[in-house]
Amino acid sequence: MRVSEAAAEFLAHLTQVRRLSPATVRAYRSDLADLAAATGDAELAAVDLEALRDWLWRATQRGDARSTLARRTAAVRSFFAWAVEAGFAPVDPALRLVTPKRGRTLPAVASADAMRVLLDEARDAALDGDPIRLRDSAILELLYGSGMRVSELCGLAVDDIDLDRGTARVVGKGDKERVVPFGAPARDAVAAYLRRARPVLVARAQRSGPSLFLGARGGALGPRAVYELVARVLAPVIGAETVGPHALRHSAATHLLDGGADLRAVQEILGHASLGTTQIYTHVSAERLAASYRLAHPRA
Repeated sequence: MRVSEAAAEFLAHLTQVRRLSPATVRAYRSDLADLAAATGDAELAAVDLEALRDWLWRATQRGDARSTLARRTAAVRSFFAWAVEAGFAPVDPALRLVTPKRGRTLPAVASADAMRVLLDEARDAALDGDPIRLRDSAILELLYGSGMRVSELCGLAVDDIDLDRGTARVVGKGDKERVVPFGAPARDAVAAYLRRARPVLVARAQRSGPSLFLGARGGALGPRAVYELVARVLAPVIGAETVGPHALRHSAATHLLDGGADLRAVQEILGHASLGTTQIYTHVSAERLAASYRLAHPRA
């Protein structure tokens, strides 16, 4: 069996059996397609450790980021482990393949004061009753108030929101469901959107579905529109050229820890499988604390 044929079987396994997210499957598909091209779509048995090392070396020569190299290493190790178990390959050449070390980059985070100004401006802009401005205010409040992912936000149905309890039921990575809390400002913004804006947007569509957030024509709102919204309002605040909804998630997590929230509670809210993923925000909090010390202390 050739690399491309085995890769197709493996990707079906990831989707149907392991139920990985579409984004992860797309990344693995890209990585394995690149491997197939680099090896001339060789037979699996002909791919050895040196071939895999050469493949990664070529990626470094192209200037691929360390995070990309680490992901590709993980993809090929998972692929060959599966191939051996499935009987498609006699040995696992990726067992001794070393994962390149990732460089740690801290996420971009807005200050709590900056977020307060940004959200207040979005709320005030919606006072004229414009349905899109009401929707945008609710989106920004909910993303920051709950720390949910943009895919989780776009997947919300109206029935997933409990305004009385201030909670949302979201489906995260690996189709794992969790309930996330949000505060009074988000609750008020979502309530105003449901009462005054969503019915207007529904009326613009020939058919309306259960999606909570709708586009200007009444269809379900997609991640791209949310990215554009967040980039427009948040990039000037953070001072970065490219910024997306994840920056609101990063900011929410950091501000929770700054306020004394337990790390494991933040892990549950964000839906991280590993506590190690959540710990990156402790580094952000520590650096912010150090920066404040340097600015304020006369002997810093």
